[in-house]
Order: sequence, then structure tokens, then C-alpha cells
Amino acid sequence: MIKINHKWLDVSQIQPGVASDTSLEILQLLAEDSNVFEYRNFGYLNFDIQLRHRVIEAAISLDKSSPEFSTLDESASNEQYWRVSKDGTFTLQPGIPPHAALLDIFLNGRLYAFECGTAIVVTFLKAILDLIGPRNFDYLFSNVFLYDFRPPSNMALDIHQGTDYLPGDCVYFENPDHDLETPEWQGENAILLGNNLFYGHGIGITTAQGIIDELNSNRKPNATISAFLTTHIINLDSSFYSQFLENNPRAMPVDSPVSLSNCIVSEIGPKIYLS
Repeated sequence: MIKINHKWLDVSQIQPGVASDTSLEILQLLAEDSNVFEYRNFGYLNFDIQLRHRVIEAAISLDKSSPEFSTLDESASNEQYWRVSKDGTFTLQPGIPPHAALLDIFLNGRLYAFECGTAIVVTFLKAILDLIGPRNFDYLFSNVFLYDFRPPSNMALDIHQGTDYLPGDCVYFENPDHDLETPEWQGENAILLGNNLFYGHGIGITTAQGIIDELNSNRKPNATISAFLTTHIINLDSSFYSQFLENNPRAMPVDSPVSLSNCIVSEIGPKIYLS
């Protein structure tokens, strides 16, 4: 359920073509969710949708850049931008701006190797960079590091349990019968891209069943328990990052929604209608 400035939003009248398919999917899922999503105005609702868009785009871009899947102790980087310690922690080389180091992963992915938790953090960071710009990004993540799924300072996350999956969410597939000799196959962090497609580092872009099948092919002998999609959901907290829009002239103004700009807005009593 969605509230705009304390009024319920009715999206039932939105026609195809007003917004992108992904925007409509996100909007409908937000409206159908039993949780209440509250926004100050349409700009903040649109910013939330756009941030999810950026996560999806970043996941697809990371897949195309082709970094290798590896265990932490086998992590690798472009040493011009990152130093990798023996435990697999990525830290910036001296004098390198955080945004430049991050972008190199997407430009020279074949020089990199990391596991799926790091891939999710990289994806989230790219989405933030694309929406708030390099200046704000470098301010927020001046001491950025990459290590498994340990978010760097100022990565604002919403973490909850449920089955209300939305495009742009990070979800987790658990593999309880994984081979103890290969702990890297105990599960897979993945980004929901929409339309039942997911990006999982080391597996690629596929359906939920595709990820489950891949995990099931990496189980201990005589395994009986299938891998499965858990109820653990993580997404970026758009309310934290929207504060930086007014300081970024290249960013989308919060009072000028893009995806919903062609909608007709009507207020009738306690409800807002889009058509």
C-alpha cells in the first residue's frame, strides 16, 4: 500500500505506456504489498522507483563486465585502483577517487574476482553513484572497502523478512545440503531484476528455478534437501539517499517525477488516483 502526503494512492487506473514496464511492475507490487510505503510527494515515490531501476541496471552491467566468481582468499582486482589483502578485503589505492575505483570494476571486470556477497555490495554502490553523482558518492564513501556482504559506512539498507519481493531487492537462496568441501556453494545472493529473473554472481541472469538448479548441482553426495529461496530481503533505503538530490544538478529533481510524469493526478477524499 502506498501513501503520498498521508493520502492513499490508487494505481488501478494507470494505463500501459505511461511508465516503463519495470516502473509499472514496481508500482503495482508496492501498491499490493500489505506494508505501507509512505512518501512526501510523487517525486520521492519516483526516486524510490528510480533507485530500484539503477540497482537492476547495475546488476545487468556487472554481469556483462564478467568479473570471475572466487572465494575470498582468491579475490583479485585491477591493482591500479584497488589493493586486495590476504583475507580478500578490497581497499582503495592512494589518491584514487572512490567513484573511479568502482567504475573500473564495470569497465575492466575481467581483471576482478570476488564472491557473491561482494558483487551485491558493488551493485548497490553503482546504483547509488548513478543516482546521486560522483561528488556526493565520494563524500559518502571516502573510505569505501569491499569485503563479502559487509556494507561500507553510509550504505543505508532496509533488511526484513518476508515474501514481498520487489525488483531491485537482494534476496538469498539457501543450499542446506551443500558439499562441506565447497562452502562457497552454501547459498547465493541475488538481485531480483523483475519478471522472475535474477542476477547471481557466478551463475548469471536466470530464473529462480535456474539458481536453485545450479545450487542443487553443487550439493554433497546423496543430498535430499533442495536449495530454496529464503524470506531474507535487503534493499537500499531510498529515504536516506534522496537528501542528496538537491545538491546534485545532474540528478532528477524530487518534485519532477519522470516515470509518472504523464499521469493525470486526481484527489478524491482520502485517496489519490493516477490515470
